[in-house]
Amino acid sequence: MSVFACAGCGAVLSAPVSRVALPLHARQSWGNGLLLPALMESGTYAVDPEPSGPPWRRWDEIGADEAAARGVFAPVHALSFGAPGAIVVAPGDTRGTALIPGRYAGNCCGLDGSDGPNLACERCGREVATCIDDCSYWRAVWFDPEAVRDAADGGPAARAADRDEAPACERWDVPPVEQTGGWSPEWSAAVGSGLAHLLAASAGAPVAVPGGLFAELFTPALNALLPAGEPVRRAVFAGPGLPAPAGASDIPVVPIHPLTGEAWRPPGAERRTVPLPAGMWARLVVPEERLPVPATGGLPAGVLRDDPPPMRPMTLMRPDPQIFLHTLARLPAVRRPRLRGIYDRVRSRPYGRPF
Repeated sequence: MSVFACAGCGAVLSAPVSRVALPLHARQSWGNGLLLPALMESGTYAVDPEPSGPPWRRWDEIGADEAAARGVFAPVHALSFGAPGAIVVAPGDTRGTALIPGRYAGNCCGLDGSDGPNLACERCGREVATCIDDCSYWRAVWFDPEAVRDAADGGPAARAADRDEAPACERWDVPPVEQTGGWSPEWSAAVGSGLAHLLAASAGAPVAVPGGLFAELFTPALNALLPAGEPVRRAVFAGPGLPAPAGASDIPVVPIHPLTGEAWRPPGAERRTVPLPAGMWARLVVPEERLPVPATGGLPAGVLRDDPPPMRPMTLMRPDPQIFLHTLARLPAVRRPRLRGIYDRVRSRPYGRPF
């Protein structure tokens, strides 16, 4: 458990929070005019391992070699040279902060943080965090890792998570389809990230995928981005309680630990995997099925079921192009000509098929 405090005066700035993995949709913007909920569950926090915030440097100023040293292997508009380790919490878990006068930049409905930190410590006035609550963005407060410390244990604010620590929330099993009939933005982000890993593992060859919901999520994009023909590789589910992938060309689809953010690794030889959030992975491995009658007994005579059938999407899944490009740019495999061609094509037309 952590409590974040101002590094300057020691004032408490957060409620007690437990660390979980950074959500895959943390960098997502979704739709237009939509008021998304909080990124983090109350009582939790996550740490972004990548640099964030100013100063920013454009790709043509950096060069491919320096960018690769920072873990980016394909052109992006600009890279942050700020401090890594930004700490994100739910807005309701902040304490003792105040808006900084004049730092009100936003698109239309709130703050987007584009002019830098907009929250200060109420006691000493030190700039400590950036609040984001504009439409199309997940609501969040991002603490500057150099402006806060963990007052609970006196150590660094971004301490390592304990793999065995009890989960602080249960919101890892998100239904794929919302009540409106549209795909969940969390699933769109996860498919965007998973698709990047799947393309990197495919080496540009056709891939066979498991049936059911997994095929519904990934097949349209694979058909659009990979050549036609007999599958050369096969995506298979792997993880706790499942047998290890048998074939040398199998691509394991594995869960991401919800606390540490680490992807499960198959035993034996190292191989590329397709990591997915644990709750989504579990829903794909063991689909939720609705029985036409109760599991025990039966319905009374003359009684008809009136509960609605499971939600079905109105459209094909569209992987999130922002998350896809962000993930793919950070995989060394993107330097291969075929995969780099896919990256450049999607970057130039981010909303073309299948996005």
